[in-house]
Amino acid sequence: MEALVTTVKYRGLLARERQKGLTAGVDSGSTTTKAVIMRDNQVIGTGWVPTTEVLNSAESAYDAALKEADVKKEDVQALGVTGYGRFLVGKHFDAKLIQEEITVNSKGAVFLADSQKGPATVIDIGGMDNKAISVQDGIPGGFTMGGICAGASGRFLELTARRLGVEITELGKLALKGNYQNVAMNSYCIVFGTQSLVNSLSMGCKPEDVAMAACHSVAEQVYEQQLQEVEVKEPVIMVGGTSLIEGLPKAMEELLHVKVIVPKYAQYIGAVGAALLVSGLLEA
Repeated sequence: MEALVTTVKYRGLLARERQKGLTAGVDSGSTTTKAVIMRDNQVIGTGWVPTTEVLNSAESAYDAALKEADVKKEDVQALGVTGYGRFLVGKHFDAKLIQEEITVNSKGAVFLADSQKGPATVIDIGGMDNKAISVQDGIPGGFTMGGICAGASGRFLELTARRLGVEITELGKLALKGNYQNVAMNSYCIVFGTQSLVNSLSMGCKPEDVAMAACHSVAEQVYEQQLQEVEVKEPVIMVGGTSLIEGLPKAMEELLHVKVIVPKYAQYIGAVGAALLVSGLLEA
């Protein structure tokens, strides 16, 4: 049983708009571990580290968030965890909440985008898999997960940045200067995607065009493989670390013909959702 409360009670927590107290959330992801400290509905501290050894990474991210918030661990009233390492990390921290990512990301996304009422669509393109979720009043409905290959994930964008000789944080800005139509890109397989990168650059394609083509390729695969399986309703909210690669939300906007929202703290989405949900378990 992943949740430590009943389904009925969870629906109430998901729909609730305002929570109080000092809580923490830890998202033990496949490539990065994130942590947040929240007080009375506000993020006051964050931590972000690469995931190496799961527990050490969780401790490091949590300590960084506590330090930024200027809060002691013993003052935190409740902690929630999510992500691939949630069971191990949850046991380690004696977490009050251990929850899968669909529920947590839905809650965090609509909260950060100030869209807790009505419909929304959440897109999370991760380091290893992708999620597309239809949400109504903060509660997830239909969703799809997965992807055919790493070519449809953040891994391919990391590879693209490395091949172009830029940091992943610089790839998005570079992509915004480019035209994806100038490059033939195939990243349905990460191996073929790499070949496309090499061939395009060897033929003299501009780095900015290649960067935007990579963003479009990933967005197109998510659109074709997953967004056809859910009812896309506005607002469309993109979350996760890849949402900060500016070319990716732009590519998704061009495919969907709607505005894509990337809220503040989008990269901490799982940790924020966990901190919000666990606050609903505090005694009044």
